Amino acid sequence: MMAEERQPARVLIVDDDVSLRRVLEYNLQEEGYDVITAGSGEEGLRLFDERSPALVVTDLKMPGMGGFRLLQEIKGRSPDTAVIVITAFGAVETAVDAMKAGAYDYITKPFNRDALKLTVKKALEMLGLSRENRRLREALTEREDYRSIVGISRRMEEVFRVVDRVADTDATVLITGESGTGKELVARAVHTRSSRRAAPFVAVNCAAIPRDLLESELFGHVKGSFTGAVRDKAGKFQQAEGGTLFLDEVGELPVELQSKLLRALQEKEVQQVGGTEVRKLDVRVVAATNADLEQAIEEGRFREDLYYRLSVIPIHLPPLRERKEDIPLLVRHFAARHGGDRVAFAPETLEVMADYGWPGNVRELENTVERLLIMRCSDTITPADLPDKVRSRRAPSTECPVISLPDEGYSLEQLEREIVVEALERNNWNQSSAARFLRIPRHTLIYRMEKYQITAPERKK
Repeated sequence: MMAEERQPARVLIVDDDVSLRRVLEYNLQEEGYDVITAGSGEEGLRLFDERSPALVVTDLKMPGMGGFRLLQEIKGRSPDTAVIVITAFGAVETAVDAMKAGAYDYITKPFNRDALKLTVKKALEMLGLSRENRRLREALTEREDYRSIVGISRRMEEVFRVVDRVADTDATVLITGESGTGKELVARAVHTRSSRRAAPFVAVNCAAIPRDLLESELFGHVKGSFTGAVRDKAGKFQQAEGGTLFLDEVGELPVELQSKLLRALQEKEVQQVGGTEVRKLDVRVVAATNADLEQAIEEGRFREDLYYRLSVIPIHLPPLRERKEDIPLLVRHFAARHGGDRVAFAPETLEVMADYGWPGNVRELENTVERLLIMRCSDTITPADLPDKVRSRRAPSTECPVISLPDEGYSLEQLEREIVVEALERNNWNQSSAARFLRIPRHTLIYRMEKYQITAPERKK
């Protein structure tokens, strides 16, 4: 489905009067709207959370949660959602109060069907104008958003060209690259430069969510589907409706969930955990990984069909050590971002920084620049200000290291401890990144840290 082919506007009708609810439903379906209904304010709020309607038509007088409270709840969750309230003839003052609280308009009972249709039509047109205004505001900052991906190297120019060509399509994109290369920035650039820019950009880190909760997080669940499911919950796919879903670290997705993701991509539909209803999707998926998915396929850890479905448009981000000509530009960019516009970096300082391997890539460079700005003694950063590991100019080798052991012997536990510490330092003490670097589960890394009493520097006394 192309981005321009939008589904009919979804309208939620909330009224405890069954006959009136059916009349409203019939009249709006006649106009081609996707209509869902609820018989109470509580049910209406649940459906609003699950189905994200563009417009809500609600009666003000209902048992339990009334329409005024429902209006407040909806506006608190989604200020842009249009709400039309229904009130009895002679109770216009209450409807005016509702409009002051954020309702778009009101209709009185008994209502005129033509007036109803016109009011709904105008509300949706207003909503469209509001979204267009937001899109135009975002367009004014679009160039700045794109410049957050900084680079003049040939490798990065190719990345920019691919983003420009594919952004305004619905093709699935797979972004690969080492940790810290800026994969989420590229995903956001794809979204920002697309016709979906006014809709949500929803990011999910597949490696950061416990495996037993990941399915619910992605696809949602119904009440009672598992222990702790005390209410229905919309998944990330539903939250990204009309926009872009960014699946970071997709290589960490459990095999048992990969088939469900494949179906969602192929059929453009999802089914909540414990639910029976299949829901159509209008979501563009952008995935990213720092893993070798082709190797994972060979080892049976990743589905080949899912890989090809995800990598319709592959974008590879080079590590910083392979685009050193970008380092001076990145340094200036990060200095400006962190308030160092007037701070100079001596030419020899930039030379030393270009010689360093930056195993943490752009993220490590930004952290280093921020630290230099905080710790500086003058407005010129010299090589002496650089961290020892940067001054040593040791770029990480891509070959397997040769470990030299002393003749008198060496403790295996001491060697393991040094490896764990080195992995943590290379990844700025981020446990998830260090675990991936060592190719071990995060809980194994935590066990090793506890075993060898390893703590991050800031936690040492």
